[in-house]
Amino acid sequence: MMNHDIPVCAAPDPNPRPPRRPLPAGSCDSHAHLFGPADRYPYHPDRNYTPPDASRESYLHLLRTLGFQRAVLVQPSVYGTDNSRMVDALTLAQDDPAGIAWRGVAVLDAGASDAELERLHALGVRGVRMNLVFRGGIDTATATTLAERIAPLGWHLQFLVDISRFDDFAGFASRLPVPSVVDHMGHLPAALGPAHPAFADLLALLREGRTWVKLSGPNRITAGKLPPFHDVDPLAGALIDAAPQRLVFGTDWPHVQLPTPMPNDGDLMDEFFRWIDNDDGLAEQILVANPARLYGFESR
Repeated sequence: MMNHDIPVCAAPDPNPRPPRRPLPAGSCDSHAHLFGPADRYPYHPDRNYTPPDASRESYLHLLRTLGFQRAVLVQPSVYGTDNSRMVDALTLAQDDPAGIAWRGVAVLDAGASDAELERLHALGVRGVRMNLVFRGGIDTATATTLAERIAPLGWHLQFLVDISRFDDFAGFASRLPVPSVVDHMGHLPAALGPAHPAFADLLALLREGRTWVKLSGPNRITAGKLPPFHDVDPLAGALIDAAPQRLVFGTDWPHVQLPTPMPNDGDLMDEFFRWIDNDDGLAEQILVANPARLYGFESR
């Protein structure tokens, strides 16, 4: 039975268009989610939203349309620590990769067994996500414990966090025994700008070389409605100037918890090329080389 107090998200644009520039071979979408069907993969009762169905087939259509050959599935908050939807997709990819190389980022509790970690690693999981924006994620104490557990596997901790609302995120991340990955440019409202102390600290973390940032979700931090999101340009530009070797790109498909109108993913891809001023070298680095290092595609 549907809880009518939990908002239902709009579906993504079902007709993505190709970007204006072709992606380099081996490009990776480093951030996407699969959802549903709910009768097979039930949602956590304590959640912020109910997503639309977002199937593997629909996502494959998106990847092929945009030109990606690699993809990273990220466990969303609405499933809590039940990784079944993602795990089933990664398992299917072992026999039917559909021309895509896959990786995953899970959500786990501190009691996950060593055998479970090894099983997930064999399927392509390379990190654990900590969600500090939506209910259903793990807390900082659990994250710290898990960091010790996953360090021998070479995994990372991924954070969905508004860095402007987390007291000393940079200090917390710098003390972890594993690399950190920050979603959606730190989820910092674009109006706060790159001079905000938390963003300045994030840039310092990037330069130190133990943190990665996803150039994703500009429509989550903008004051605008549809691309181009010019108010996000200073944040994206500061990240690219600081450490392009520590950035990856993600579509954030299917764009849950966003107001309508829903952007076309081709337009969001064009935003990326606008940020890098259509520089082929930067496109190769951020779309291909960086995610290959972070997610271990080259050693699959």
